[in-house]
Amino acid sequence: MTDLCAEDLAAIYPKPSPRVIAKARPALDAHARRFIEMSPFCVLATSGSDSSVDASPRGGNPGFVHVAGTNRLLMPDRSGNNRIDSFKNIVEGSGFVHLLFFVPGIDETLRVGGRGAVTTDPKLLDAMVEFGRAPRAVLRVEVSEAYFHCGKALMRSKLWATDTQVTRSSFPSISEVIHDQTMLGEAEPQAVVEARYKTQL
Repeated sequence: MTDLCAEDLAAIYPKPSPRVIAKARPALDAHARRFIEMSPFCVLATSGSDSSVDASPRGGNPGFVHVAGTNRLLMPDRSGNNRIDSFKNIVEGSGFVHLLFFVPGIDETLRVGGRGAVTTDPKLLDAMVEFGRAPRAVLRVEVSEAYFHCGKALMRSKLWATDTQVTRSSFPSISEVIHDQTMLGEAEPQAVVEARYKTQL
């Protein structure tokens, strides 16, 4: 089996239409701003100095990512596993970030790219109290590109369809999975994991 090269890709895929190229905007317009204000969830992608890539889920109340201008976003960092892979990539790597925003019930997504920096500015931390606590840090993104992505992937996956949702009991809790993988810690059932989650949001 031979991997494809750039010439092979050009032979398989036609060039994107002028409309597809033109939809990538250099700033956040009214539509992008509104979408971010509606979004309770996004995926943050970063790249490290060793060329590694990390993608991390981020969530909060709708609008948890603050639009601070046509070219600036502010994202509070909430409690997690303390690996801080994304933040390490930002401060040690290229600083380039990419965000993919989702709004439940809408199949289209919004992609935003730019350069990130991590700050602990007290005024920003105090302004972003959510779930009863201030974030430990804030990610500032200087936006250089934003565009909406078509809804085909989410339509194919039926991501928002209630009739395709699985029951939580069909898969082990994350605690049980990690215990099986590492033999470290306790193998806690899902009810215990969920109860602890609610105290750590």
